[in-house]
Amino acid sequence: MRTDIDNWKPLSVSSIVNVFSKMPITWCIAGGWALDLHVGRNSREHSDIDVLITRKELLIAYQWIQKDWTLYKAEDGKLLHWVDGEFLKSTRDVWVSRNHVAPWAFQIMIIDSKDGNWIYRREKSIKRAMNEIILKSPDGIPYLKPEIQLLYKAGSSKIREKDFQDLQTMLPILSTQEKEWLTLSLKKQFPDGHTWIEYL
Repeated sequence: MRTDIDNWKPLSVSSIVNVFSKMPITWCIAGGWALDLHVGRNSREHSDIDVLITRKELLIAYQWIQKDWTLYKAEDGKLLHWVDGEFLKSTRDVWVSRNHVAPWAFQIMIIDSKDGNWIYRREKSIKRAMNEIILKSPDGIPYLKPEIQLLYKAGSSKIREKDFQDLQTMLPILSTQEKEWLTLSLKKQFPDGHTWIEYL
């Protein structure tokens, strides 16, 4: 088990591409970097970097990554070594470093899917076709669509200052359709209202 959650030296986006681009899986950049890829510039500093993959392809990714990296599953507030062949039924995050003491290099966010659809775990009635949740940068880097990434940020139990900063950065460039989808999704998850809705 590791407890050094602040011990980060994140890979660059281009290095992440080098790690994942040859894998026979669907993947994309997530988190704040996904929003910056959409904006086309670095809007703020990033202390980590997230990659999104599906649970169905998790073991495939493991076989590729474990050759050069050490993987830890985040469960119940603990970071436990993920061993070969172990299928993670409910784990949502995997942290990755070069070895057992090296700084964290990237984080894998695990999503569930069914019948070709992404399923939002906090409100399972919110779904999108898998081929509709990812965009590509001009350089061909896959990243999570901004309205979906913002839903993950807004739907968290704790909205951080950087999450609201990301919303402010994205508002001027979100399309009407993206704003409408995010608003509808927030209303589904939060029927009593959400503070971000007034900004949308």
